[in-house]
Amino acid sequence: MSRLETPMTRWYWSQIGGLLLEEFLVVPRAPGQGRRLLDGLIVLGEPAAIAPPGTRFDVAGRDVVSVQTKNSLLGMYLMGQALFSRDLVRALGPKSVMSVALCSASDRVLTPMLEAHENCHVVVCPPEVCRGAA
Repeated sequence: MSRLETPMTRWYWSQIGGLLLEEFLVVPRAPGQGRRLLDGLIVLGEPAAIAPPGTRFDVAGRDVVSVQTKNSLLGMYLMGQALFSRDLVRALGPKSVMSVALCSASDRVLTPMLEAHENCHVVVCPPEVCRGAA
């Protein structure tokens, strides 16, 4: 968990509810592949709660939201995380997956580029949450 990103991720989760799995392991480390974590995976339709660290959850057939968070202006690094996280989560068999790039400021050129991809969205966290995280 990140001192800068966790308050932002939790703010977003508080807006939509569901079960928040922080630092969700979407791809384990193995020969020839690195470990991949999401800042948050939200399972919609579950009671609002933050799961204990390391909780595994079978998302097959569920509606989920993948959250990648940076306390900065939207950049290409965060865009890549959001776009490819969506595809990594799809491999787990959810009913639907929405991917959110959560940041402290939008970028007028990059935001429409990311949002041109199906189910990818940019969400700007309120300044008071971002300042509190810094």
